[in-house]
Amino acid sequence: MSTKKPSAFMKPVYLSKELEAVIGVGPMPRTDVTKKVWNYIKTNNLQDSVNKRNINPDEKLSMVFGSSEAVDMFKMTSFISTHLSESEAPIMANTY
Repeated sequence: MSTKKPSAFMKPVYLSKELEAVIGVGPMPRTDVTKKVWNYIKTNNLQDSVNKRNINPDEKLSMVFGSSEAVDMFKMTSFISTHLSESEAPIMANTY
């Protein structure tokens, strides 16, 4: 009988203070991070009304994205990934 190894997406990751201000305290699986970020975007009406692919960050989310300018939803994950770590060491997220 073999034990199936959990997906890397389900392994809990630690969050930067900037990301925790948006979605809550970690650690949590990457899948939950994505769900919570999207929930935050929808709750705060941050998706652009004309171009739905763009996210217009508020003050908290701009700290995660490193900019207050609109971000394409497909590039959003690369900004978020700089705020995730597999260890508890403080995260020094890249700012763009």
